[in-house]
Amino acid sequence: MSKGRFPAIFAIAFGAFLAIPSIQAQQTDSPATPSQATPDAQDQSAPAQDPLTRQRSDKERFKQQKELKQELHGTYKKWVDEDVHWIITDQELKAFKSLSNDEERDNFIENFWQRRNPNPDSPENEFREENYRRIAYANEHFAAGKPGWKTDRGHIYIAFGKADSIDSHPSGGMYDRPMEEGGGQTSTYPFEIWHYRYLEGIGENIDVEFVDTCMCGDYHMTIDRSEKDALQHVPGAGATLYEQMGMAKQADRFRGGLENLGTGPMSSQLQSKQFDRLELYAKLQAPPPVKFKDLESFLANHKLLTGPIFPFDVRTDFVKVTDDTVIMPVTLQIKNRDITFQTKDGVSKGEVNILGRVSTITDHIVQTFEETVQVEQPSELLPKTLDNSQLYWKALPLRPGRYRIDIAIKDVNNPDHVGIFAQGVTVPKYDDDRLSASSLILADKMYRVPSKQIGTGNFIIGNTFVRPRVTANAATPVTFHRDQSLSFWMQIYNLGIDEKSKQNAATIKYQIIDVASNKALLDTEENSKTMSANSDQLTVEKSLPLASLQPGKYVVKVMVNDSVSKQEIAQSAPFTVD
Repeated sequence: MSKGRFPAIFAIAFGAFLAIPSIQAQQTDSPATPSQATPDAQDQSAPAQDPLTRQRSDKERFKQQKELKQELHGTYKKWVDEDVHWIITDQELKAFKSLSNDEERDNFIENFWQRRNPNPDSPENEFREENYRRIAYANEHFAAGKPGWKTDRGHIYIAFGKADSIDSHPSGGMYDRPMEEGGGQTSTYPFEIWHYRYLEGIGENIDVEFVDTCMCGDYHMTIDRSEKDALQHVPGAGATLYEQMGMAKQADRFRGGLENLGTGPMSSQLQSKQFDRLELYAKLQAPPPVKFKDLESFLANHKLLTGPIFPFDVRTDFVKVTDDTVIMPVTLQIKNRDITFQTKDGVSKGEVNILGRVSTITDHIVQTFEETVQVEQPSELLPKTLDNSQLYWKALPLRPGRYRIDIAIKDVNNPDHVGIFAQGVTVPKYDDDRLSASSLILADKMYRVPSKQIGTGNFIIGNTFVRPRVTANAATPVTFHRDQSLSFWMQIYNLGIDEKSKQNAATIKYQIIDVASNKALLDTEENSKTMSANSDQLTVEKSLPLASLQPGKYVVKVMVNDSVSKQEIAQSAPFTVD
């Protein structure tokens, strides 16, 4: 990515965002001894030191930098300038340039790849092989008067892989602006929009736009969506809808800011998102390193666990997004009494590091997540909250298929207290012609969220906040108290639509069954037409108080009978009341 195109405002507005976690070398201070009196004596008698931690004088550093320019050639220069140009961090590059000989450089390169190896026990390094494959692909497909790996498209491809979809306009031409860009028709330079459903450390539904303003095949990444407009500086040409109606002037587009988009119904919202685009630009510069490398080793080798097991519960659910994308919400439950708290100034604090990854049956890692959960309580209230639990929630977009999910957690205040979870999961495929449903989620809290929170935030699925109850395994019933309400959530997919009425026609039946007597204490049904008559997808959201239920074991059952497609499905989930 050309550094010359980096926006000047970026350095001021987002200096704080560029603090990338570094690889920290441990430095040990010790009193001087006679053997340390001179460099020669130290070379002869002092124990070998890590070259990354060895202290050097200004004179030595100047000499080393001069020698580096002569030594850093051939394969090492190519490795730095090309092979890892887009994936090496500033801290790693600085450390590499501080090395004094080829043996140290060889060791550094070996450790560099090993730190990124998704399977440290394997002799093959899948990350390294994939990196070189991406470089070769970039050189073949993105070259434009310079090697493909040097281009912006090559950068993004090498760093983040193939986009999930690409909107390509290789010849530019006539373009209908979306209303959020002012509407109307204009002519554009060649451009592409790469869409990623998810990028670890960056977010969901990421669009990366490239524009070829020189018409020479050299597409550069831009955060200005108006840059592709070839007519934006031509008076009277490519007018927006507001400009055509006399409600705005073309000169209004150039009011300052990152983008020169026309006035429209969402202009104020677009202006408020300029810093979001700057932040996205910052995050796309380099892949984030793994924060909890020690937990990575525990995932690779469970035998490294030596201390007491840190127990926690995990729940996975499945919700359809598109025909080939399913969201798998992962919910972790950690009990306060299992966390080590440290008390200072009347406040008790606990902290848990979480590292998770989802891989295919061939050990290809497709998703990772890492987070820190912090718990703070006034010290005098801590004993009363030990029976409470902390929930961590992560929604992972996946394609249908079989996967393995591995999760490691560590008690920060007790480093030997580590827990491991590993389980196979099968992400369902929701066929267009088959009536199907998401997971049936039993929740202790459920409510609609404001429009600005739809699809974002913890425990939010669509337009609803759904906080699930979690147990040790799927067969163990969740527990509710009689003074609580039971909420359950489920989505129904692929309802048949009648050709004549253009409406669905299904019956949704709800039951609460007493396991002891096998009797339905609640038995009610609802017609799909009253929920959304013209939709092939429905969302079931129900809450009921439990005061009328006696302590015991129960089952929630949701049954769907589609009279159009002549199909039936049912989902059930156990729970107990105490």
